[in-house]
Amino acid sequence: MGERYRKNSDHQFYINPRNMPANNQNQQIDLFQEPPELAKPSTKVIANSRDSPYIIYVDESGDHSLVSIDDGYPIFVLAFCVFHKEYYSSEVVSDMERLKFRNFGHDMVVLHEADIRKEIAPFNNFANKAEKEFFLEELNGLITKSKFVLISCAILKKELPAKVAQDGNSYHIALVSCLETLYEFLIEKGQEEKTTHVVVECRGKKEDNALELEFRRICDGANKFGKNLPFNIILADKKTNSTGLQFADLVARPIGRHLLNRNQANRAFDILRAKFFCKGGRSRVGKDYEGWGLKTVPPSESEKPR
Repeated sequence: MGERYRKNSDHQFYINPRNMPANNQNQQIDLFQEPPELAKPSTKVIANSRDSPYIIYVDESGDHSLVSIDDGYPIFVLAFCVFHKEYYSSEVVSDMERLKFRNFGHDMVVLHEADIRKEIAPFNNFANKAEKEFFLEELNGLITKSKFVLISCAILKKELPAKVAQDGNSYHIALVSCLETLYEFLIEKGQEEKTTHVVVECRGKKEDNALELEFRRICDGANKFGKNLPFNIILADKKTNSTGLQFADLVARPIGRHLLNRNQANRAFDILRAKFFCKGGRSRVGKDYEGWGLKTVPPSESEKPR
């Protein structure tokens, strides 16, 4: 703390009289109150001019293998959740923290869709059915109210041409599609010249190295624009309690379930319809998103040509 501030027996900080004018020597500073000269002049966050105001969180559903295909879930989904940094930091994170405190008593819980669905601890510790339903309703409400743009690509494994299935990688195929769509979104927002950070959860050293190499290859010009894309990949440890990564985890599987059975009721996907990047801007939310914010490989019949 140094000589300028000291603590008295009542656990309050006070200003060392030796460093104070005589007329202020009785002034005390409460423990959680900033000294006046250290108070922030403004709460407005000023971003640097190099970075865009958007942050991207990424997760997947399904395995990337095109050799061994799970007949029960023959799909791979990559989901990009696009947040405005100021809104994300001031609203989304605090809303998620409050949800965790209300339902679990602490904020160390990591919301994984698979753990919630399979009722793996701590999602099997609710006192009764009503508590569990309260949590699920609150979680649905959080995703519904949160403002983010969803960009996704799904690989329909059994429908891929044999050559692609033999030589391709589901994750890499979906990645180039999502990065190209993300670039189009940034063009729409006038931010295509600035650096945008893309946060991806680690999957293992071998997979991470391959992913980073492919990411940089795409950004170095291996894309439909034939130009450098200003994206920077951030690999995050699986133990990272990131609100954005948890959002991406929660939205990926509902997209896959919808695409595998479009006629089956899917409340989670119904919530997501209004989140997808869509043709015609945000005035068309919930419409014209197939082939734009939601793409499949190969394209489905319902996707409109770009």
